[in-house]
Formats: sequence, structure tokens, C-alpha cells
Amino acid sequence: MSEAKTLFTRIIERDIPAEIVHETATVIAFKDINPQANTHILVVPKAVYRNALELAEADPALLAELVRTAGAIAAEQGIAESGYRLVFNTDADAGQTVFHVHLHLLGGEPLGLFGHPGKGEPQE
Repeated sequence: MSEAKTLFTRIIERDIPAEIVHETATVIAFKDINPQANTHILVVPKAVYRNALELAEADPALLAELVRTAGAIAAEQGIAESGYRLVFNTDADAGQTVFHVHLHLLGGEPLGLFGHPGKGEPQE
């Protein structure tokens, strides 16, 4: 586990304001300041791990708690029935900019496909 003070650590410590939607002793969830969907919430463990793999290897129960928390928040936000996306970005090529593992909960609208335009779309 890394001990570096991250942006998310500063939010957890209330040094930086955030619109918190859920908090327990081990997890915090808040609205993304640059939302990529109508609903875009970050679910973050309070313990610092660089990415999802590091978290899974060190504390699989905490990883599962992040996913369960995201599901509960999706229900609270009214997007569970229509569908939502859970995303972990791992390292720079995947778009990770804060190296404190976090789970993106996205929904509230049709999200489309991942990746490059045209790839993975049905062939006619």
C-alpha cells in the first residue's frame, strides 16, 4: 500500500471540497467534477492503493466493498434498473490521472460502446 498523499486523500481529509454522496469507515463516494455521464460518481477506498490490481492483491474484500457500494449508490441514484457502467482505469494509457484506486460509476443515460469509434459495433 502506498502512503503518498493523493488528491483523493485530500478529499477524504476534507482539505478539498467534494459533493459526497456516501461514506463509511472504509469507503467514500463523491460526484466527479468533470462528469462523463449524467451520473458520474467516484467510489474510493480510504486506504491508498495505486490501482485495482494492487487493491485486489492486498485486500479483495475491500475491492468487493467498492463494487457493492457502487451498486447501492446506483439504486439510490435511480439508475440501477436502466443500467450503469463500472470502470477502473489502470495507469496512464487507460486514462488514470489520480493514482489512488477509484471506481467510476456512470449512468443515467445510454452510454454507448467503449474504445475507438466503429470498433466493436455490430456488422450489417
